[in-house]
Amino acid sequence: MVALKVIQVGSSAGIILPKEVLAALNVQKGDLVHFTREPDGSMRVTPHDPDFAKQLAILEEVMDRDRDILAELAKR
Repeated sequence: MVALKVIQVGSSAGIILPKEVLAALNVQKGDLVHFTREPDGSMRVTPHDPDFAKQLAILEEVMDRDRDILAELAKR
């Protein structure tokens, strides 16, 4: 577990991520991280956009369901 202190950054607040956390998330300075609230009220931090994952899941479902139609369209 890593505990991080919230600090003043101009008129905002921020946290500084130690090297170990950056490595665990596989991110570096300038990358985006996404915070999502979990059903139990906790927060999840991820370098992956959760909305993109949902969109990709829908796309995969459509591609599986309509494989024949997409194959026909690809021939044109």
